[in-house]
Amino acid sequence: MDDNVQIALDEFKNYVIKQSRANLTRKDKNVNRKLYNSLKGSARKLPNSIEIFFEMEEYGEYQDKGVKGKTSAAKAPDSPFRFGSGTGKDGGLTKNIKKWVKQRKLKFKDKKSGKSMSYNSTAWLIIGSIYNKGIKPSLFFTKPFEAAFKKLPTELVEKYGLDAQKQFIDIIKQPWVIYLYVARL
Repeated sequence: MDDNVQIALDEFKNYVIKQSRANLTRKDKNVNRKLYNSLKGSARKLPNSIEIFFEMEEYGEYQDKGVKGKTSAAKAPDSPFRFGSGTGKDGGLTKNIKKWVKQRKLKFKDKKSGKSMSYNSTAWLIIGSIYNKGIKPSLFFTKPFEAAFKKLPTELVEKYGLDAQKQFIDIIKQPWVIYLYVARL
C-alpha cells in the first residue's frame, strides 16, 4: 500500500495540474501563459502523513473563484473576494486590464462618432464594468481538484483518517499557495 500511496498522490497532483491547464486554454484565460506556467504542485508520502502542495500566480485564485463587484455580487456570490475591499494589490486590476486590452488589440467603437476608441479608453470601460459587476468564477482549478479527489483510492482516504476528506475539499478555499498536510490519526 505504501508505494501505491505515492503513486496515487502523484496521479492526483498531475491530474489537477494537467486539467487546470487545459481548462485555462479552453476558457481563453491563457493570453500570456503566465498563469498556465505558474501551476505547480508536489505530493509526497511521509512516514505518518501525506503532504500535497499546489501553487499558482495570485490572480489565478481570482480567476478560479471569481470576484464580487463593488456594486453587485451577482457574478460571484460565493467568492471570498470583493473589489473595493481595500485588500487587493494597488493598481493590479488597472495595470493588468490595460496590458490585456493591448495584447488582444481590443478597441471599442464610440457610439456617437463610430470611431475606434484608444486602448486606454477601452481598458477603462472594461475596468469600470469589472470593478462594479465582478468576475464570474471559472473554476479552472476547483473542478479538476474535486474530480481528482473523487478518484483517490478509498483505502488511502481511510488510512489517513476521515478528516483527510474534509481537508481535501476545504483546500480549494485556501489562498493561492495551496498546502495540505494530513497526519495519520
